[in-house]
Amino acid sequence: MSNKMVLVTMIGPDRAGIIAAVAGCIAAAGARIRDIEQSVAHTMVSLAVLIEFADAASDQQPLLKDLLFLAKELGLDLDFEVVDSAAYQSRTATCDSYVLTMLGAEVNAAVLARVGAILAADGVNIQRINKLTRGRLRCVEFVIQVPEGLSIQSLTRELLNAGAGLGIDIALQQENLYRRAKRLVVMDMDSTLIQVEVIDELAALAGIGEQVAAITRRAMNGELDFQQALRERVALLAGLSSDALEEVYRQLPLTPGARNLVNILRRLGFKTAVISGGFSFFTDRLQQELGLDYAFANDLVVENGRVTGEVRGPIVDGQRKAQLLEEIAEREGIALSQVIAIGDGANDLPMLGKAGLGVAFNAKARVREQASYQLNQPNLDSILYLLGIAEWEMAELGR
Repeated sequence: MSNKMVLVTMIGPDRAGIIAAVAGCIAAAGARIRDIEQSVAHTMVSLAVLIEFADAASDQQPLLKDLLFLAKELGLDLDFEVVDSAAYQSRTATCDSYVLTMLGAEVNAAVLARVGAILAADGVNIQRINKLTRGRLRCVEFVIQVPEGLSIQSLTRELLNAGAGLGIDIALQQENLYRRAKRLVVMDMDSTLIQVEVIDELAALAGIGEQVAAITRRAMNGELDFQQALRERVALLAGLSSDALEEVYRQLPLTPGARNLVNILRRLGFKTAVISGGFSFFTDRLQQELGLDYAFANDLVVENGRVTGEVRGPIVDGQRKAQLLEEIAEREGIALSQVIAIGDGANDLPMLGKAGLGVAFNAKARVREQASYQLNQPNLDSILYLLGIAEWEMAELGR
């Protein structure tokens, strides 16, 4: 015969000492706490305690009576319901927990209503709601239970479509140790760590800006072979003064939040890397400036103060990016499930697919379609929300 279980809920003004009083009352009755949740919104507290009695014959009425009196003393409203122990165990055993992150300029009531309706239609239960921003709601987490047999791919697709229509980003990750234990972040450079495409900036100084930019757009959207497109663009730069490289670097605009992201990651003990289809002249300098652990890119040949129009050594294309990500992880003893990769172009897709969390950041259309996760936010440090790091924690770590 299963033990008796009672779910007690208390709601009212928050104050110190509620947990101590409630737990003390339960302990005095010889009952067991099987589950407990508390949340505070503004000045109101909501406490739920699942209580299990020692055996089916035990009488829960004295404890419930004591809790009712205690609630009155604390100024709380109390309610309870009997829970079937076998049904409770069956439900928790057949459901997987996921974290659904919603991020945008504002996660408003319309967003919560639409996302909540999608989850309800699929029989998904919301266990907990967390806000990760202060003031206006810009990032909200749902911790959800997904019933056995429900297609995560189908649910994710439905949520992403809804998010696009609502103007917010949505990410769905399984809630497990690996989500909370990421250790390596690998970033693309052009249009990810920085806001421009370096080769386009060099081409503009050479007077062939639009010609090269057109090739870049097609290559980043996967319409051209990356290696061929790179060699074609580099050949057009032949004769460009090496002074132009210095000039472009001095004016490189970091993506908003990039420096803060790297600083926070370093303080948390992450390893960081930039792997670029661009040029090592720039990634090496960014590595020094930002304190990155690794930097890989193509070696642009410069002789007698002029760009020759060639690159030296193997080209860092999509497959090479994925290979380098694996090599760094292996060198550091980090599982691929603990790696975050961030990029925007088609040549980033292989490394996004290798990482435990591969994020398309303000990406090209093809990349958004194929990546498992996407963020279309102005700040690169928005990535931290996907790790469950709150806005106030970022502020503390970024000091």
